[in-house]
Amino acid sequence: MVHLQFFQPEDLSGISYTLDENQSQFTATAEEALQRIEERADHLAHPVTIFYEGKPAGFFVLDFGSDKFDLTDNPNSVLVRSLSINPDMQGKGIGKSAMQNMDDFIRQHFENCDEIVLAVNQKNTFAYELYLKTGYRYEGKTRIGRSGPQYLMYKKL
Repeated sequence: MVHLQFFQPEDLSGISYTLDENQSQFTATAEEALQRIEERADHLAHPVTIFYEGKPAGFFVLDFGSDKFDLTDNPNSVLVRSLSINPDMQGKGIGKSAMQNMDDFIRQHFENCDEIVLAVNQKNTFAYELYLKTGYRYEGKTRIGRSGPQYLMYKKL
């Protein structure tokens, strides 16, 4: 069973995994994302731990800052970034369940949010297909990210 919870420092040991070369070109590790949030004193970025069977299994950030406006004009949107699942736990449907649970988590904690946006590298076909399966839409908008062209995707809440 998968559930989401705002990151707590005690979660760090469970999400301090290393991503392989392929995955690391597409997303930041939890440690990198947390460091970025701390350096910027970013109070609009909310780190979230993904739990599987009671143990930390993954991580992502809900970012309400201005970066989301690269993807949408909606001030009530949130940008999902730095999503990853522990490589030792991949293939169990954790990522898909986390994406499905994300809607209710956001509704519960951020009542004014009515849209989720994200950018996925065009070479990251596995993640792109996962986002489509969990209700995200791609309508032809792209941008250039750190590892090449990205599809801009969204989901209305």
